[in-house]
Amino acid sequence: MGIMKEFKEFAIKGNVMDMAVGVVIGGAFGKIVSSLVSDIIMPPLGVLISGVDFSKLAFTIKNATETAPAIAINYGKFAQTMIDFTIIAAAIFMFIKAANALRRSKEEPSPPPPPAKPSREETLLAEIRDLLKERK
Repeated sequence: MGIMKEFKEFAIKGNVMDMAVGVVIGGAFGKIVSSLVSDIIMPPLGVLISGVDFSKLAFTIKNATETAPAIAINYGKFAQTMIDFTIIAAAIFMFIKAANALRRSKEEPSPPPPPAKPSREETLLAEIRDLLKERK
């Protein structure tokens, strides 16, 4: 029974729920960014490099036959995925940076603690030090 209770406490904790929400929103955000890359960024980029459609770039290893499809290395799709990743990473970085800036602006710096009074022994030692300096 102890394991079930521990699991229930773990699963209901706020950070696990926050993580679940983050995964779902991250998946949706990934689809948005993929559409941004494939539908908005890649077409002009393809025009800039002589009308090349990245998603169709591939090395054909074996041509298609009547019974089997072609075997190809789709490096264009890989390039597009790398660009997707870079844009997603940059967008997440900017989002986290903005969130951290908001968090820091909400937190007011606490005033510094008042200087501690020297103890009686420290005061006496300072007086002795000062007297010894005067003798020299």
